[in-house]
Amino acid sequence: MAVGPPDDDVDDSGLTVGPPKEYAAGIPGVVQSLRHAGRQMGVRRSLLTLLAVNQKNGFDCPGCAWPEGDERHAAEFCENGAKAIAEEATLRRVTRDFFARHPVGELAGRSDHWLGQQGRLTEPMYLEEGAGHYRPVSWDETYGIIAGELAALDSPDEASFYTSGRTSNEAAFLYQLFVRALGTNNLPDCSNLCHESSGSALVETIGIGKGSVSLTDLHEADLILVVGQNPGTNHPRMLSALEQAKRAGARIVAVNPLPEAGLLRFRNPQRPSGVAGSGTALADEFAQIRLGGDLALFRALNRLLLEAEEAAPGTVLDRAFVEEHTHGFTDFAADVRATDWNEVLEATGLEREQIERLHRMVLGSERIVVCWAMGLTQHKHSVPTIREVVNFLLLRGNIGRRGAGLCPVRGHSNVQGDRTMGIYEKPSPEFLDALEKEFGFAPPRHHGYDVVDTIRAMRDGRVKVFFAMGGNFVRATPDSRVTEEALRRTSLTVQVSTKLNRSHTVTGRRALILPALGRTEADVRAGGPQFVTVEDSMSAVHASTGTLPPASPRLRSEVAIVCGLAERALPGPPTGPGLPWAEFAGDYDLIRDRIARVVPGFEDFNRRVRAPGGFVLPHGPRDARHFPTATGRAHFTVNPLEVLRVPEGRLILQTVRSHDQYNTTVYGLDDRYRGIRNGRRVVFVHPEDLAGLGLADADRVDLVGEYGDGVTRVAPGFRVVAYPTARGCCAAYFPETNVLVPLDSTADVSNTPTSKSVVVRLVRHPESGTPWAG
Repeated sequence: MAVGPPDDDVDDSGLTVGPPKEYAAGIPGVVQSLRHAGRQMGVRRSLLTLLAVNQKNGFDCPGCAWPEGDERHAAEFCENGAKAIAEEATLRRVTRDFFARHPVGELAGRSDHWLGQQGRLTEPMYLEEGAGHYRPVSWDETYGIIAGELAALDSPDEASFYTSGRTSNEAAFLYQLFVRALGTNNLPDCSNLCHESSGSALVETIGIGKGSVSLTDLHEADLILVVGQNPGTNHPRMLSALEQAKRAGARIVAVNPLPEAGLLRFRNPQRPSGVAGSGTALADEFAQIRLGGDLALFRALNRLLLEAEEAAPGTVLDRAFVEEHTHGFTDFAADVRATDWNEVLEATGLEREQIERLHRMVLGSERIVVCWAMGLTQHKHSVPTIREVVNFLLLRGNIGRRGAGLCPVRGHSNVQGDRTMGIYEKPSPEFLDALEKEFGFAPPRHHGYDVVDTIRAMRDGRVKVFFAMGGNFVRATPDSRVTEEALRRTSLTVQVSTKLNRSHTVTGRRALILPALGRTEADVRAGGPQFVTVEDSMSAVHASTGTLPPASPRLRSEVAIVCGLAERALPGPPTGPGLPWAEFAGDYDLIRDRIARVVPGFEDFNRRVRAPGGFVLPHGPRDARHFPTATGRAHFTVNPLEVLRVPEGRLILQTVRSHDQYNTTVYGLDDRYRGIRNGRRVVFVHPEDLAGLGLADADRVDLVGEYGDGVTRVAPGFRVVAYPTARGCCAAYFPETNVLVPLDSTADVSNTPTSKSVVVRLVRHPESGTPWAG
């Protein structure tokens, strides 16, 4: 039986549940932002830091990848952005004395929230084999330990190198260069866990794995569908773009199993109406879809569009676009016309009347944008679902048209840039050819391990060294017990981090913590003050310059860490490539010059990125309706309808974030918009489903995952919350429920864990008599 990791210091006895909010942001959002920042940074430091975030001469928010417009407010940040900045720029410190007081075994029993609240890491730390405590170590010794372990491997493929989405373009480019010079393509990254399904579907259909819209397109759209996404918590600045679109006449449709406050009403704190008034009602229609039903919904809409065109030829579809710019329409159309309405209604949980109402909104809209996030990407049939979204937009020419297009909303602030820089386990031959031409060595051509395959390889003894450039791998990944046991089988784990997290407590036989500069901090190298660059969700590349003094003189930038390791671990001429690592570490312009010669779209990088606001990368489908596919056209695809059916007495669970959380970083124990205070172990269930299961609001239950592999996965001790989610569905926070996501339950094609479609039973907890407050 696999049970979730302990949260021994979490006391849920004060957990209270109130009614969910009917709006997002407003004065409470401002108050919470300033309160959290003040606690971590102090008042003066908070004001100076927050006023620099997302400014053209400041630093990029370390939170989400939502873009900034040309015109920027003095306070260009959201509540969760302020929390992310405060956590990084905190005055709290984790020193060698802390590690001397706290053995690793004790830290392993602490919650994510407690670990994160201890503050910034200040110097390299080393856990020797058999030791109970980390001890301080010099940078030179850390490089020697890692280089020795890498040299002892039978093959470079026995090492795997993970990347978080906060890594800058410069660090990511050097990181993949080092890994490929070492001889492997084992470059798993956080995209494997979130938007890999988006990239897989988009590369196949339009030839490029990125969205096709700009902020201006959202502002000028007639209809915006926000599907499987909660922007009020996960991308709050997106609400301002939706508000602007709404004021310009756009209609907005929210498609989601949970009603989310941000899409009901937005009180923009930068507008008088958001402070003193009622704000802006955003969603014109809320389609409360059953988990996994989005493919069926878009198939139904596509069938209705085809039928409308047959009834009035030449008035519905963009036939000129379809004939000139697409491939595969005939097979697609024949398949979609056979869509079974009974299966559609079962899969979606929607009424046919509502789907037909959505269809009429589509018919009345010339320019349509579809936005989505992990509600679409983390199902077994996620790639077909997103392909069907592409079909939907292709029918009426809504790719490469102003005010229309595809909008996958990415998470971390440079997760898209990392992929552009080559952080990918399956690099293209063209990228590898460019590396070989520029740097004079032959990079490996075989595919490497993604996240899921890396866990399997560690479990099976095929990966012995695990290196993480940022992130919290243990808590971001599925099947928590399997992942932890796999990591403990390695000989060395290395974590490049700014703050303490659970990945520092789940280690190989030996472990290193390498403390890095944060995005907010000044980076001064031999060549003088440096800046880095990032790419946002809409392919805009811009500079980020930290302003704060480093949290410790013993911190190094991610660029410097990679360069220092590469100098020790890679052989020089005549047996190795002999790259100028020391020069790269001293002057980041030299890195950007090399990127300009390797990565298409970055020509004249150093000059262009110094322009205010940076520059936008070329995008063939968006810019000229040029589709870099095998046919030179966008591809219609055939995507069989999937209906997720579960046994009686079971529910479909989706893992979600709380409002006091960004990815695996837990800022606090409240979820203000959903009415949760002072706790996280809650499961949201529709009242009618509770009645059918013989449960009631405030009951205490264990969540038992059912996958069919003979393993019982349990997340124990959750408070039931009666909540208006879609029937047959429930929701609970990750990472507490990651234990329920089987390692081998992944999306077809993308291999992304199916964290939004976990079949569970709710079983009364053995201590179900324990009272809950509220």
